[in-house]
Amino acid sequence: MFPGMREEVPIPDVSTADGPDPERVETWVFDLDNTLYPASSDLFAQVNARISAFIASALAIDEAAALELQSRYFADYRSSLRGLMLHHDVEPRRFLDYVHDIDLSPIGPDPELRAAIEALSGRKVIFTNGSTRHARQVLRQRGLEGLFEDIFDIEAAAYLPKPYPEAYHQLIARNEIVPERSVLLEDMAINLEPAAELGMTTVWVRDPKRHDATLERPDYVHHEVTDLTGWLGSLLA
Repeated sequence: MFPGMREEVPIPDVSTADGPDPERVETWVFDLDNTLYPASSDLFAQVNARISAFIASALAIDEAAALELQSRYFADYRSSLRGLMLHHDVEPRRFLDYVHDIDLSPIGPDPELRAAIEALSGRKVIFTNGSTRHARQVLRQRGLEGLFEDIFDIEAAAYLPKPYPEAYHQLIARNEIVPERSVLLEDMAINLEPAAELGMTTVWVRDPKRHDATLERPDYVHHEVTDLTGWLGSLLA
């Protein structure tokens, strides 16, 4: 539990047994990486490799030491960047530009996903620990441009990544979100806990190949899906 979070998980106002009632949702909040494209594309392996390379170059250390530091900072701060900013005064935009300079060819347009998102009533917002530039590139590659009212990125969150509660408060304030009338869709379950604490309905986009099938679903996850496009379509049917 992160500081400032309530222990109770409020009952979501828009949720039903099968999923959120789309007619009652005012704001749909989508994570970006491994949510709006398949985790099987393995883009994040490219990002992780570039994070290690950046750390090794910026701090003049070898690859093994860079990997160790990367893992430690992620465990401590949920973001290698935050650790680098706090302990090494790394300029965040230089880091973000470098680590997101990746090959996006493993992902392509998804007309069915676009149609499903477009059909949802209410506003759509991106909430990402990455940069706006990276988000725009991914959305363009997926054919999802023009669907989202805002991209709330790590810079907008003052470089406090999910699941720090402050990031969620800033997202809500900037977009005038009513938590009880909103849904957050996210591939990392831990990032759903602060949203549930605030009253948002939470949807875990779970990849069976990445997540242990025997792992019990946390109480703060209200819905669990493995096929985002199909699930959205079922809500609208």
